[in-house]
Amino acid sequence: MAADFLKTHSINKQDDMSKVQSSVSAATRKGSRLSCQRVKDIRGVRLPKRDPESRWDIVIEDGTIASIAPHDTQSLFPDTASEISNAHDCFLAPSLCHPHVHLDKCFLLNDAKYADLSIQNGDFAEALSLTSQAKSRFSPDDLLRRGSWLIEESIEAGVTCMRAFVEVDATVRFKCLEAGLQLKEQYQDACEIQICAFAQDPIFSGENAVENRRLMEEALQRDEVGVVGSTPYVEADETKMRQNVDWAINAAWKYGKHLDLHLDYNLNREKEPMVYYVIAQLHSRQWLSERRSKTVVLGHCTRLTLFTVDQWRDLRNRIGDLPVSFVGLPTSDLFMMGKPPNDSGGGERVRGTLQIPQMIQQYGLEGAISINNVGNAFTPQGNCDPLSIASMCVGIYQAGTKQDAEILYECVSTRAKAAIGCGDRKELEFHAGDEADFILFDVATYSGRRGRRTLEELVYDPPRKRSNVHKGHTILLRIN
Repeated sequence: MAADFLKTHSINKQDDMSKVQSSVSAATRKGSRLSCQRVKDIRGVRLPKRDPESRWDIVIEDGTIASIAPHDTQSLFPDTASEISNAHDCFLAPSLCHPHVHLDKCFLLNDAKYADLSIQNGDFAEALSLTSQAKSRFSPDDLLRRGSWLIEESIEAGVTCMRAFVEVDATVRFKCLEAGLQLKEQYQDACEIQICAFAQDPIFSGENAVENRRLMEEALQRDEVGVVGSTPYVEADETKMRQNVDWAINAAWKYGKHLDLHLDYNLNREKEPMVYYVIAQLHSRQWLSERRSKTVVLGHCTRLTLFTVDQWRDLRNRIGDLPVSFVGLPTSDLFMMGKPPNDSGGGERVRGTLQIPQMIQQYGLEGAISINNVGNAFTPQGNCDPLSIASMCVGIYQAGTKQDAEILYECVSTRAKAAIGCGDRKELEFHAGDEADFILFDVATYSGRRGRRTLEELVYDPPRKRSNVHKGHTILLRIN
């Protein structure tokens, strides 16, 4: 019925979609930026936090939402509809975000160059070893190839913003950084890529520690690098872990960068969480008064899953007003954490990943969820769709209510963006003046297919057909 309505106004939705897909695919094959087309109006959509039976028209000007009004069914579409998106019955929601993704070591298990580096044990030590071996073979061509796979598949899923980790150390030096910066520029019209110079290797332990630190310092002097990232738990002992934290905080302060730490990646009750030291040092450095615009993200933090209610409340009080967000990385955490000994009989299989919805709802903490790795020894499973993680987390967190679903969507969208400093909006409802960054879920019932009427339905069962609008321009339309 909707298709008939569109045709009566000289608009063939399927033809328009196919044309956009064709142009995007052609651009991608050439290795150029994804094509984009200006959008002025989006008509007849369902919106989050509004009556699912209502339809809305959105006008876009200069990359922002100029107005939102009830759908005008009497309005005739112009003959030239290149700047009109006729989206009758489709669901429009905020675009998605990767707040934590490793750009340089993605898809190692999918690349023939690394076919000999297959998983045998599936533990953290092996993942570090296999990745280290792979890093010694990294070249600009394969970094760009695999990185473009991740970015393009992410854009297809609806991602318009990501924090991309690229390693800097004595092995790869600036190979990963240079590739990341090239990809950042190449895809800048389709996705905001925030580059994090990342110290995966020790910077206070081992023979390369001094050189690793020197290279990181050099990388952080580049304006295109927005974040300093480090991994304190790879250091040889607790003293060096604290030195790692101190260095990272001071470097972020010195160079005016966001801070992102991989932290407390264990399930050991006897091990004192490093998060307490990090929070104390941020307060000591007066981060709040001088670096309010720069965020702090703490990733993994699986040790915190063993906290009691009192310990959570204590942590919340310690954080105070610091701009700290926790990012749960469930696909990696569930694969890496708690693997039982081979002779255990299989009955013991402890798991640990941050209970992000509970942390937000019960303790007032800030949090988000991300894919972390994809296609490597740390996380062989999964894809580049953040919404697939949100859907999986319905089961992981036993979070099935409407409110749960809304928070899970926020955690891969608005909250994820806020966590990494890409805007401060966390709510799902659209307002005039908001940036025109969203996904059009093309699941209208005009085709006779089952549609999604509410946001929770999107989370329970994410549809595959999506179209991005980034800064008021259509970027990519997924048809398959």
